[in-house]
Amino acid sequence: MTRPSRRSLIAGAFAAVALAAALPASAQNYPARPITLIVPWGAGGGTDATARILGSLMEKELGQPVNVVNRTGGSGVVGHAAIASAPADGYTIGLATVEIGMMHWQGLTELTGASYTPIGLVNADPAGIQVRADAPYKTVQDLLAAIKANPGKFKASGTGQGGIWHLALAGLLRDQKIDPASVPWVPSNGAAPGLQDMVAGGIEIAPVSLPEARSLIDAGKVKSLAIMNDKPSALYPNVPTLKSAIGSDWTMAAWRGIVAPKGIPADVRNKLAATVQKVANSKEYTDFMASRGFGVVYAGPDDFGRFMAKSDTELGATMKAVGIAK
Repeated sequence: MTRPSRRSLIAGAFAAVALAAALPASAQNYPARPITLIVPWGAGGGTDATARILGSLMEKELGQPVNVVNRTGGSGVVGHAAIASAPADGYTIGLATVEIGMMHWQGLTELTGASYTPIGLVNADPAGIQVRADAPYKTVQDLLAAIKANPGKFKASGTGQGGIWHLALAGLLRDQKIDPASVPWVPSNGAAPGLQDMVAGGIEIAPVSLPEARSLIDAGKVKSLAIMNDKPSALYPNVPTLKSAIGSDWTMAAWRGIVAPKGIPADVRNKLAATVQKVANSKEYTDFMASRGFGVVYAGPDDFGRFMAKSDTELGATMKAVGIAK
């Protein structure tokens, strides 16, 4: 039997190294290097803050840096596209937002929730019905009756035309057999300017989330008549749900969840999903989100995938009803 030469042993070693490098992430000790977490929205906002706390806690679990990168532009299209087009190796993931179920209906992109590997839903903030504290309406039923009796009199704001809070209100009106056009929408650059416009008397309704209205509610300038969720808010448990107030099953929320490019190895997905689940249920994460007034929810990969599909269908139906779907 001929003993292998030193040269052949060295060549074999190099071949083994090359083969290992060529193997998918699932066959190696994932993660073996830093992970990039793409955020489709700007630094300093709620999505950015959520991504940074997630990234810092995921680092501890995975033993590798998780670097948050903001990729803004195109009303969320740029960042969501960057996540979808990244290599499917688990080293680029992203924090997708509710807009992924809206942008394609507006003709801005072909991307949908189905363009990704769902990892975990980590946040949802339901819409509320906010009015000025001195408004004469004691209940959401009072407000809806006034809208029905005076089409065109009430204006609303809190996001851009066709944004999540616009669709929340339009969907509620449609659910209650009221023409959504009966409440003209005044576009704004977000909840804060919409709420300030309401306090100043420029509009009557701000259907934004309770965390966004928190400072003005606590200051006694704004009151919330209802929340568009199937359970009360932990922040303001006395605000009724639409179900308890008027018997409506309509719900709408802004949400955020970790996704990866489509086609990542199954065991890499499973490791990421287990990590996100542990982080989302941790005291550090829940305390941070509570301090911001953000809602904490968790859904694993399969449930999150179904959640995105349902959200997409509901958003599309509402956008078609109000004439803003292409």
